[in-house]
Amino acid sequence: MSKDTSAASKSSPKKKPISRRALVTGGALGAATLAAGCDCADKCGVVAGPAVIRQRRELKMVTTWPKNFPGLGDAAEATARNITAMSDGALSVTVFAANELVGAFDAFDAVSGGAADLYHGAEYYWVGKSKAYPFFTSVPFGMTAQEIMGWCLFGGGQELWDELAAKFNIKPFMAGNTGHQMGGWFKKEINTLEDLRGLKIRMPGLGGEVMRRLGAAAVALPGGEIYQALQSGAIDATEWVGPWNDLAFGFYQEADYYYWPGFHEPGAQLAVGVNLDLWGELSASERAIVRAACHTANNDSIAKFQHFNGSALKTLVEERDVKLRRMPQEIIDALAEASLEVYQEIALEDDISARVYRSFSESLAQSMQWSEISDEAYFAARRSAFAL
Repeated sequence: MSKDTSAASKSSPKKKPISRRALVTGGALGAATLAAGCDCADKCGVVAGPAVIRQRRELKMVTTWPKNFPGLGDAAEATARNITAMSDGALSVTVFAANELVGAFDAFDAVSGGAADLYHGAEYYWVGKSKAYPFFTSVPFGMTAQEIMGWCLFGGGQELWDELAAKFNIKPFMAGNTGHQMGGWFKKEINTLEDLRGLKIRMPGLGGEVMRRLGAAAVALPGGEIYQALQSGAIDATEWVGPWNDLAFGFYQEADYYYWPGFHEPGAQLAVGVNLDLWGELSASERAIVRAACHTANNDSIAKFQHFNGSALKTLVEERDVKLRRMPQEIIDALAEASLEVYQEIALEDDISARVYRSFSESLAQSMQWSEISDEAYFAARRSAFAL
């Protein structure tokens, strides 16, 4: 929950604290006082504006990301800065990286229970809470960054996401997207389905479940634990994000082969989850600030990954001697078949999972029809043009 740092909470025991309701209704600060230009904002711990008087709040954001991590951690920090700046400090957000306040995978429960106010992470980490959660990050052969934004904002996705998260006392927002992710780093070449059997790979979400269907031993590890696991041999392969983040983690030092395309996360959406009790206490303008801050971070994130992935890929190939490999079609086909099986099982899990899957599928089918004559056709035309 939020921490009230108003002077009212620090007043002498002999004085009755001023309630927020009294402030808002003018019981403590009348309209005439405001009109006269009362300068008690610093003394009273409230922000007086023409339309609303807010208590100052110091909010804790916990994340699933390592400290000072480019891209993913940037999105969390940007969201916090946006909220703080847009509210003129009335909502002051402090970011705690994974393991600073709670463990990476404990962020959800911390916000749900009120030990923290917000989290920034990837919703597929919460698949143990509901099989529907991965659809709000990324699923195998699913939506691109643009497509998942379209579904959430205009295709009914946000309403379903709200309904799902409310069961856990959370209000969710999109707040970042990595764009298309790579297939991962492998210590050995992958040529046939047999090469996947027994392979120890870090891959969370439904992608990990699909890999298990093909005989791999997929595990979910927080980002800060991946390199050590790869170095020690605890895992034989790992996916993480894309060239920008992968270069920063130095995976090329432990695995020579870098595979594409990434079937599992074609547009991984990041999220902010706000404690629902806190959300209910915020004014309309404060809620608008949180929404705008998250949307801004989301857009900036997409642009950052698009730009820096290109330059990082060039560095990996030309300066780090990384071996780029395309995943064999036989494996792609098997992954697609297993993915459809997983989806069908999720649709039978419960009512909310069935409705999320149905809505997601309908929006994806619509986007695919448009993409075929827009993005796909243009990319083919552009390749031809530069080949001339």
